Amino acid sequence: MKTAHFEKLWIVLNPVAGKGKAITHLQEIKTYLEKLQQNYEILLTSGPGHALELARNCPPGDAVIAAGGDGTCNEVANGLLTRPGPQGEPPLFGILPIGRGNDFSYTAGVPPEPEKALDIISRKTCRPLDAGFVKGGFFPGGRYFVNGLGIGFDTKVGFEAAKMKKIHSSLSYALGALITVIKYEPSPVVQIRYDDKEMTLPAIIISIMNGRRMGGSFFMGPNALLDDGALDICTIRHTRSRRRLIQLVLKYPKGTQGECEETFMSRAVHFHLKALEGGMAAHCDGETVCFEGTELEVSCLPGALRLLGA
Repeated sequence: MKTAHFEKLWIVLNPVAGKGKAITHLQEIKTYLEKLQQNYEILLTSGPGHALELARNCPPGDAVIAAGGDGTCNEVANGLLTRPGPQGEPPLFGILPIGRGNDFSYTAGVPPEPEKALDIISRKTCRPLDAGFVKGGFFPGGRYFVNGLGIGFDTKVGFEAAKMKKIHSSLSYALGALITVIKYEPSPVVQIRYDDKEMTLPAIIISIMNGRRMGGSFFMGPNALLDDGALDICTIRHTRSRRRLIQLVLKYPKGTQGECEETFMSRAVHFHLKALEGGMAAHCDGETVCFEGTELEVSCLPGALRLLGA
């Protein structure tokens, strides 16, 4: 842990995060920061992409807090990492986990209660935070991520979960998983080059993780670390049996999928993925990267950010 020096907190708050519940924390956040006598400003987002723009325009040297879920964290991180001009030290990035899944904050060890999270932030300690960077699909110029990149099954689960407007948190992902199992579409054959190694497989799931969890309860990268200078990969080879697929998926909430013969796990700094048959459905931190992508480049950027209070 190191001491973080900043004068002001800029809180980028997504009012519709958590199915619209995030805005209910606004007064609580104000009251607690005033109690701490912290210099702050709250910036409310107005739609997709706005958190990125707001974070990008925050003054270098100040601390920027993502108040929302994983999508808000992703936008704020992208804003901080695409600011023009010289930056000096890596940007200071914090989290108020008031969204739906809050998977990234789980790995970071940030409490889900806003007052507890703010109390940790106010201590002004920080540690290095790696970031991932993916190029391809809708982002030929690249997109940063802090939690993880998902390809295949879990991406399709996320698409199904997003349709469930009245169902919250991990339940929507569990139901999305059930729907995706029932559909059980063919898996793409993907060539994966990672550092100096290579493998090819028909992949149900490919997870490239900086954090450990996605979907509220699925440990896609159970051994991942936020500051080790690498990303963890976990793949599941295609199985013809829906029953076996269900057995594999049920391993993820415990992070024990590595016990299965269909699973491959490793760690690397750089990955190149190419679909030799079919296409890749991919997302990073819940942001859609592609629906039928053919090629992706993924890299780890060690210490790209400084994480406050974790």
